This record gives sequence, C-alpha cells and structure tokens, in this order.
Amino acid sequence: MSDLFIIGSSGTRAYRTAMAAISENIANTGTSGYARRTVTTSESGSSTATMATYTARANFGGTHVTSIDRATDPYLDASVRATAMALGSAVARQRWLSDTETALNDTGTGIGQLMTDMYQNIDKLAASPGDTSLRVTTLDSIGRVAQSFNQTANDLRNIASGIATEAQSSVDTVNHALASLADINNSLLRAQPGTSAYAQLLDSRDAALSDLSSNLNVTISFGAHDSAEVSFGGQTLVSGITATSLSVAANDDGTLAFSLADGTALSAPASGTLGGLTAAAGTVADRRSDLDDLAAQFVTDMNAWHAQGVTDDGSAGGPLLAGTSATTISAILTDPTRFATKSADGTLNGNLLTVNSVLRGNGSVEQSWTALVATHASLLSSTNAEYKTATSRNDQAIAAREAVSGVDLDTEAADLLRVQQAYSGCAKILQVAKETIQSILDIM
Repeated sequence: MSDLFIIGSSGTRAYRTAMAAISENIANTGTSGYARRTVTTSESGSSTATMATYTARANFGGTHVTSIDRATDPYLDASVRATAMALGSAVARQRWLSDTETALNDTGTGIGQLMTDMYQNIDKLAASPGDTSLRVTTLDSIGRVAQSFNQTANDLRNIASGIATEAQSSVDTVNHALASLADINNSLLRAQPGTSAYAQLLDSRDAALSDLSSNLNVTISFGAHDSAEVSFGGQTLVSGITATSLSVAANDDGTLAFSLADGTALSAPASGTLGGLTAAAGTVADRRSDLDDLAAQFVTDMNAWHAQGVTDDGSAGGPLLAGTSATTISAILTDPTRFATKSADGTLNGNLLTVNSVLRGNGSVEQSWTALVATHASLLSSTNAEYKTATSRNDQAIAAREAVSGVDLDTEAADLLRVQQAYSGCAKILQVAKETIQSILDIM
C-alpha cells in the first residue's frame, strides 16, 4: 500500500513541475532570448531489502524529475549570432553612409551645382564684361561655392563626431555584456544543472552573447558548466569569472582606435556594429580628405586663372580665394572693379573666355567633385544591397532557431491538458490508497 502512496506522490510532484515549466513557457511567449522549457522524468527505483543479509531487489517506486531542459540547438544559436554580426555592420554603415551622401549634397545648394552656376555667371559676364551687376553676381557665386565647401566640411565633421559617439555607446554595451557574462559564469559554477534557475542563467548568458556579437566580431567558446569564454583579436575578454573592458577613441581625422582598459591596442573590428562604425568612420575620413584636396585645388586654380587676367586699370588679377582646406576656404575679393576680366592683350572679356579651357574639363575640380559623388553613391548602393541580404539571412536564422527554441501556444495548450490529466491520475491514485487504508482500518 505504501507503494501506491509513493507512486501517487512522486507523480504529482513531477507533473506539478511539468505544469510550472509549461506555465513559464506560456508567460514568456514572445520574450526575446527565451528558450522553451521541457521537463525530463525517469523511473524511480526502490529496494525491498531491509537487512544487509538479503539481496536487494529494485522495484518500481514512482517517478522523479531528472532535469529541466532548454530547447536549444548550439548550431542555430551560433548561426543567429553570426548573422547578427553581419547585420549590425550593415546597419551602421548604411545609416552613416546615407548621412554622408546627404552631407555631400549634390542638390542645387551643393558644391557641384553652385560651381556650375558660377561658371554660367562667368559666361554671362563674358557677354557684357563691363556690367557691374554681373560682376557682383559672379563674385557672389564664387563666394557661395566657398561657403558650400565650408558647410559640407562642417556636416562631415558632425557625422564623424556622431560616429564616435555611437561607437562609445556600442563599446559601453559591449563592456556591460562582458561584465554580465563574468557574473553569469560565476553563477553557473554555483548553480545545479538541470534546474529552472540554471536554465534561466543560460538564457541570460545567451542574451549577453547576443548583445556582444551584434556589436563586435568576438570568438566564443564554452567551458565548464556551460560558462562562456570570449576573445577578440587574440585578446581574452572573458574567462571564467574575470572580464576586461574595451575603450574607443577618435583620431584627429575621425577614424576610430580601440584598446583594452590597460591600454593594449586592439585591431579594428571587422564586423558587428563596431565594425560597421569603424568602416563608416574610415569612409568619412576619406571624404573629408578628398574634400580638403578639392578645396585647395579650387583655391589654387581660381587664383591662378584670375592672376593671368588684367583688371580695368591694367593691373594683374589678385587672389579671389584664401584657405587651404574646405573648412578655411573663403572669398576675399569683393570689389567688382578689381575683377580681372581682360586678357593680357587687352581684350575686355579675354580672361573670362578662357574659363572652360583652364578651369573645366579633365582634372578639374568640377570633374573631381562629380567623381567623388559618384564613388560614394556606388558605395552606398552596394551597402544597401548588403543590408537587404544581411536582413534576410538574419531573419531566416532567427526563424530556424525559433522553430526549435520558440514557444508555440497551441503546443503548450496541448501539453498542459496532457499534464493536467496525468496529474489528476496521480491524485486519484493517492485518493484510492487513502480510501483503501481507511476501509482496512474500519474493518479492524
């Protein structure tokens, strides 16, 4: 009779644990990073021997919970982390390269269009070189090109600053994930495998690894008690209960430099959000350098062209522009009477007529600007295509993992009904055993 009590009570305990796991699954439907729980049970043996001289014989003694398991697949988890790295990089590059394209401003208020307007104004002045209002308009258009260089340089500088700020935020996220992993590793070493608490720790571990891998292309391995070991660029970031931290700094040209907390230099991230930000920072630095080169060439070419001309009083043309970079370029000639419209032979519009041959065409600032905008547009187009591909692959990887780890309410409802019926059956066994004992006692 005692066997009935053992069987019934062990069954109610086991199925109560199973119902708790199902309830936890239902409560966490849609929770990011949650892996579905299942309960594994096994037969519980009991010995009938009561003395050392007797041979022990194991009889069925009910059931007991062996473990509470997470429905996971290490390969699918690693696949999601890998696609998240690629997606994080593509998202960062797409966002900042799009902003860079806006800063380059190939619209009517941008350098290219304003330069075209400037040449058109010079052509108009060539038709009437003595018109003071046309001279003023032409000088003003030269100044507006210089101002557009200033604005574009300022916009690109702000983008570089924004990239550095986001990189710092991403590094903070990485450092928080590294510290969390060290704490989780410590807890895993103390927790009992196969328990609900252990499963929760593994969920937290995977969430931290997800945050980490989406920001940085780390190498991940697992040690004792499923503890995470993390390294990057040959440097160990997390080992057991010890974690280090990263730092980022912006160089003078806007590129990013990474190091450990102790100052050890790190290689540039190749993927993840930080990899994308590093690539974007490098691209913006290149655009700023190219813009400075164009500004310097614009100053040199315009001043050289004006110097070959002659003013109304017969003197050589003075500098039109000053500055050596896009930030410092400025128009310095404002007096229309000092505009060198004549050629050396005295032709009133002689110098103006040389604009197309001297300032435009192969190797000109105008042509180089067009090439710069086209190059960036091509890079952004390829980045957009990469972003779409990365998004699709990441969605597929998540869907594959969710098919294994995700919670399906229909499945949980069916399991809950099954477990409830089993629980009721075990309770019925206890009731029958109790009634039987009571009947025997009544007879006595």
